[in-house]
Amino acid sequence: MPEPTLTQADPEIAALIAKENQREHDSMRLIASENYASRAVMEASGSCLTNKYSEGYARKRYYEGQEIVDQVEELAISRLREAFGRGVDLSAWGGEIHVNVQPYSGSPANLAVYLAFCKPGDTIMGLGLPAGGHLTHGHAVSITGKYFKSVPYGVGKETHRIDLDEVRALAKEHQPKVLWCGTTAYPRTLDFKAFRAIADEVGAILACDIAHISGLVSAGVHPSPIGIADVVTSTTHKTFRGPRGGMIFCKKEHASALDRAVFPGLQGGPHNHTTAGIAVAAKEALAPSFTEYAKAVVANAKVLASELVARDFVVTTGGTDNHLMLLDLTNRGVGGKPVAQALDKAGIVLNYNAVPFDTRKPFDPSGLRLGTPALTSRGMGAAEMKMVAAWIDDVSKNPTDEPKLAKIAGEVKEVCAKFPAPGLLL
Repeated sequence: MPEPTLTQADPEIAALIAKENQREHDSMRLIASENYASRAVMEASGSCLTNKYSEGYARKRYYEGQEIVDQVEELAISRLREAFGRGVDLSAWGGEIHVNVQPYSGSPANLAVYLAFCKPGDTIMGLGLPAGGHLTHGHAVSITGKYFKSVPYGVGKETHRIDLDEVRALAKEHQPKVLWCGTTAYPRTLDFKAFRAIADEVGAILACDIAHISGLVSAGVHPSPIGIADVVTSTTHKTFRGPRGGMIFCKKEHASALDRAVFPGLQGGPHNHTTAGIAVAAKEALAPSFTEYAKAVVANAKVLASELVARDFVVTTGGTDNHLMLLDLTNRGVGGKPVAQALDKAGIVLNYNAVPFDTRKPFDPSGLRLGTPALTSRGMGAAEMKMVAAWIDDVSKNPTDEPKLAKIAGEVKEVCAKFPAPGLLL
């Protein structure tokens, strides 16, 4: 007797998945950290590899029956090595990139950096959360801000750009063990070489978190920290369009410490189905079409930012160099949260977000964060970015106008129907 399908075995979950599938098809997804994984990536991620336990590393496992899993992990590593090694000077890294694909996500990847290089109470530095940094770079509510002495750096009051003079001064004063260069809501190019110089001045480990920009980095659309930093961490989704996982790149001399930090330091068995999805995504990233995609992500973001500026939105830093932008709604007399909630009703999904030097509370901030990776994956371009800007403008003027929100939702659905989303079942 055949096994029951998901619909037969659990109709409630099947129905919810179907609804989410439809929502992702019918809406404009502008959350900067979201994307569409391909059908191939999702097929690998949902494979029988989820059944297999594989504690340890390839050719050095603690369980038997690993001959296939080892090949999957080795393939993921070799493809990532190629994808992120193109055009990169690896002389400072011993001539090759060490890759670990086992972190369950970006946050455990960052925790592995601390475990490899720090002891509780050591000083760390990272971009402050209110300035566009990530929780795991030392924020007070994170374990990284509780177990280590965190010294955040910020952005300039007028420019809202990272102030490297401040970074250098703070580093000299506090002598951090680890200096983070990485962001989650920062729209400008990161100067990895400048951070390297500062880290060298104070003898710090330079860790670069490229979770948001890894797809842009692998495609050569954003400068790479590979070969410059001591260690580079990332998620495997976002602009890279893989499954929800994590990866670490490092120079040869740190390979053993970081591998031990991931396993057995932080995790047990790796998620082999995710590793397979990462391998597929890495193969996709090696295709010329992925480079064109990454270029289009940035081009679309620039168009969207300029259209919003033309409509009297305050875009922090005046624009963007990457895939995302931050809007400060202070001049419109409305907070980010009600506008984000209204846009969701209108079929435009993004997140409310604090802006630098925000005077409002984190759960009711002044801004919106939005990005173009998912729309670009659907094949949308400049014309659609202009539509999005117009819709955001309309909604922000009167976020309680329910008939207007419903009308825009219908228009959004019509546009989305012309651009089928990768990976979704229609």
